[in-house]
Amino acid sequence: MAMETLRLTARVGSDGLVKLEIPTDLTNQDVEIVVVMQPLEREALDAMGYPVGYFEETYGMFAADPLERNQPPQPDARDALE
Repeated sequence: MAMETLRLTARVGSDGLVKLEIPTDLTNQDVEIVVVMQPLEREALDAMGYPVGYFEETYGMFAADPLERNQPPQPDARDALE
């Protein structure tokens, strides 16, 4: 079997431990496992939960080519309920 590369993310618990369970089709054999840990960089969020600068970067994006909303077709005429 060829080498298999898995990319996972995991949460470090308050005890400082990372617990990994990796399902595999391999049984009853030795394997080499290489672990590289690197903190994930998260985007800074404002008080409302949006990425900082989101509105400043996106405001007016459709000014040159505005979106148009077509009116839905009229519904079919139906018989009145008795």
